[in-house]
Amino acid sequence: MMACNCNLVCAYLLLVLAHGAAGFKIGVYWGQSSDEGSLATTCGTGYYALVAMAFLPVFGSGQTPVLNLAGHCDPSGNGCAGLASEIASCQSRGIKVLLSIGGGVGSYKLASTADAQAVASYLWNTFLGGTSRSRPFGDAVLDGIDLDIEVGSDDHYDDLAKNLAWLYNKGAKGGKKTFMLTAAPQCPYPDASLGKALDTGLFDLVWVQFYYQASCQYAPGNASNLRIAWEHWTRALPSASIFLGLPASSDAAPAGGYIAPEDLVSRVLPVVNGSANYGGIMLWSRYYDMVNGYSAKLLGKGTYDTS
Repeated sequence: MMACNCNLVCAYLLLVLAHGAAGFKIGVYWGQSSDEGSLATTCGTGYYALVAMAFLPVFGSGQTPVLNLAGHCDPSGNGCAGLASEIASCQSRGIKVLLSIGGGVGSYKLASTADAQAVASYLWNTFLGGTSRSRPFGDAVLDGIDLDIEVGSDDHYDDLAKNLAWLYNKGAKGGKKTFMLTAAPQCPYPDASLGKALDTGLFDLVWVQFYYQASCQYAPGNASNLRIAWEHWTRALPSASIFLGLPASSDAAPAGGYIAPEDLVSRVLPVVNGSANYGGIMLWSRYYDMVNGYSAKLLGKGTYDTS
């Protein structure tokens, strides 16, 4: 490993050595801080390949689904329709925009196979390629659904994945838009909330959360636990693109898992990017990324100094 004072040029060279020159994909969660800027501004940075709008934290078991974008807009009374133009702006740049359902806090549970089917139909008709009288984002058609399931039972999320995949395939016939199915399991393998769903093999992209879990996250100077968990995930899901999920600052994960940019580049990326299905990194969240400049540093658009 080269030794240097990590200025802008050195940081970029380290990144290329660790990752290769083919590009560096970053996904990010947006929607849970009113101080993180607009969706259009987020996409306009040029940092991100995918943006997950967070969250739909209430659904299933007969509940009326509730969208919560934490002050960006009020979904009642058509208050989020203005996001349609911002979503279109992102998509015009080639950025995939997803809706993330679940989250660390919420009221969600699938009561049965029929319930999972009903939720899949709701998501399809309200946010994707179907039709509904009530579409919070107006005529915008999102690029897919992300499952960030962290509370409650794992029951019937495999049914939800199967129903969404069926709707995706049906909607894609005739050369129409294709849709993504993604998930954000925690790094202990298999994930307690999404294990059965992931076993379906239907997910296009899985961004594994390598934080808040000491048994499988990076420890300063030691990537062995992370490497073992990473190898479990990449072997188990060979058809999915696997992203390394990280907090964008130490404040984003006070219980641990933050990896400083220079450590990520020099110690962690060489461990993960040799996998055939390595896809990039996911960051929680846009707010913390903006405050800490994490993506900017990784992409050579900012500076970090380790002196």
